[in-house]
Amino acid sequence: MPYKEKEIEKKYYSIGEVANMFDVATSLIRFWESEFDIIKPKKNRKGNRQFTKEDIQNVKLIYHLVKEKGYTLQGAKSMLKNGSQSAMDRMEMVESLRNIRSFLSEIKNRL
Repeated sequence: MPYKEKEIEKKYYSIGEVANMFDVATSLIRFWESEFDIIKPKKNRKGNRQFTKEDIQNVKLIYHLVKEKGYTLQGAKSMLKNGSQSAMDRMEMVESLRNIRSFLSEIKNRL
């Protein structure tokens, strides 16, 4: 039985890595951190931000509300205050539907 290397899963991501995930500037991530309470990266001794998977999920939610749905910052804050789980569920549903659409388009192109 061949040895399978386990994929190493990172615990923390730098602000640069997070910015690259969303194709935005690091300054936008820092700005959102100052505007939204749900983004709370830890900082190491040097003061560098260390984002967890939960932080990244929260950035993803804010990205979805502001960049994809067109909410103002105040509107996004209000949406999160009134039900961040509901907003998260909607975002995940939209993401799932996009994946299905992509999959179906791929199948169509192969036919």
